[in-house]
Amino acid sequence: MAKEANQKYYLYLNGRIMGHVEDPQAYVREVREARRKGLVSGEVNIALVERLNAININTDKGRIRKPYVIVENSRPRITPELVEKLRKREIDFNYLLRNGIIEYLDAEEEENAIAAFDEESITGATTHMELDVSAIFGFTVNSSPFPEHNNIARHAMLANFTKQAEGLYASNFNLRFDSRSYLLFYPQAPIVTTTAYEGVNIKRHPSGQNLVVALTTYYGYNMADAVVINRAAVDRGLGRSIFYKTYVDEERRYAGGQRDRFKIPPATAEGYMGEHVYSKLGDDGVIEPEMHVEEGDALIGKVAPPRFLEENIGAGGLEEKMRDDSSVLKTGESGEVDSVIFTESTGATRIVKVRVRSLRVPEKGDKFASRHGQKGVVAMVVPPEEMPFSEEGIVPDLLLNPHSIPTRLTFGHLLEELAGKAGAVDGKVINGTAFAEKGSVRMEDYSKMLEKHGLDRNGEEVLYDGITGARFKALIFTGVVYYNRLYHMVSNKMQVRSRGKVQILTHQPTEGKARQGALRFGEMERDALIGYGASLLLKERLLDQSDKTTVLICKGCGDLGYYDRIKKVAVCPLDGSSSFEEVEISYAFKILLDEIKSLHIMPRIKLNV
Repeated sequence: MAKEANQKYYLYLNGRIMGHVEDPQAYVREVREARRKGLVSGEVNIALVERLNAININTDKGRIRKPYVIVENSRPRITPELVEKLRKREIDFNYLLRNGIIEYLDAEEEENAIAAFDEESITGATTHMELDVSAIFGFTVNSSPFPEHNNIARHAMLANFTKQAEGLYASNFNLRFDSRSYLLFYPQAPIVTTTAYEGVNIKRHPSGQNLVVALTTYYGYNMADAVVINRAAVDRGLGRSIFYKTYVDEERRYAGGQRDRFKIPPATAEGYMGEHVYSKLGDDGVIEPEMHVEEGDALIGKVAPPRFLEENIGAGGLEEKMRDDSSVLKTGESGEVDSVIFTESTGATRIVKVRVRSLRVPEKGDKFASRHGQKGVVAMVVPPEEMPFSEEGIVPDLLLNPHSIPTRLTFGHLLEELAGKAGAVDGKVINGTAFAEKGSVRMEDYSKMLEKHGLDRNGEEVLYDGITGARFKALIFTGVVYYNRLYHMVSNKMQVRSRGKVQILTHQPTEGKARQGALRFGEMERDALIGYGASLLLKERLLDQSDKTTVLICKGCGDLGYYDRIKKVAVCPLDGSSSFEEVEISYAFKILLDEIKSLHIMPRIKLNV
């Protein structure tokens, strides 16, 4: 729908209406020119929204903004002379901002801009140009090599895996008491790197290792997402890491002058857990460094006053009652006490922090991922003599299933494997920045580097089966890929129980590893058993092993009865009948009946007896 020539546009400043404008195009143009000349702050962004008859000016904090080169009369304002001066450090980036060569646009003003990738793409309608072609990606994606060859969904996964990767997260890790932290033993800088990665100097805090990867199956053990790794590589330090966990406790003060105290709890304390639990504590009630601890061992002994004042006086009124409030190592954990510190809170109460460390060696179920969102769980750790090997005797560190590439469209992974191999044999760091050169040109360079060292130009090699010694009929693509070990480790998630606690409300087993809970048997698992016709197994899982209970059902009215233990007789609360039938039901069904009764609806159960 065409706009009227004299139609007024409302002017908004950070969402607040400030007035109206007669000629919106001229007004927006004037503000932008003033910003480029330095008359208006460079933090101001202005956007014309024609469909809403509005001009939005944004100056508020926290907006994401991106720099663009200004294009005027189909030519960018930045020149080769300015680029050369920047390279020689005669001028800086702020000089370009102050002189109207580069400007920052926010998400709303970008809607009014037509940006070109490079100078060759500029047309008569172009208003801005990217600083660099790879600038269309953020830093996380730009830190991955060849991202332009991957499916866009993998970029989101890559961002997550980068956050979850183990590495050198801080150089003062031994002085920090983070609640949970992971430290890779032998982190490496990648062979295939990018301009963004080098520019921010991330290699000072590396989070991965360069692995020799062969694209082949291994007797079906690396189906789909799974990977097979070489035990010899693990023994030499592949993916080996340390897990730190900090336990904190405080001597709190309470009303009435009472407070907690760090000490070994006496046997008379309420909730005393047994002498063996406190056997590793020092005289002050705190464990010593370098002690080996297992689940259930006390780390910080503490006694606290009773929760209720009336419990305070013990027998005869002579001794003060106390309860055990010690910190113990959680279920499934073990390790060594790495460090213990005493400190004080702002309220001058003592605080103890105990950091426990445990060694984490890659095992079945641990998660690895490349910088292309190509994740995999270790399915098998194979002895080196059973791994495939090349004619030169090189044994791959990791075997990746070739089916995982076309199904996930991570072709950047293949390119990194080839480039990493070329860089490894030539002793060079390879630049894998997005759009740096035409893909075919780059690949040709890597092929020439491989040929120079007597290797196949496509990175393929003859491999032999380590078990049978037979040569594989097909050539196997082998190269070097930078892999991250993620903090999802099976030793942190392993959960098992045979018997244990149940919830008071539902009589079903507790949930969660921290509460020694059972594993949830959901509707999809139920459907699988129904599909196999395993009805008795289904009953056992969902009733016998869960919340089976026996109730009395009145034959007269269909209500639930109860057993009067004093009179030793069953009673119906509705009609006083004594004629009942014992029925096994799920306790959750009894709760449902009670909830329906709370809505003033009387459910009745009919018996076929």
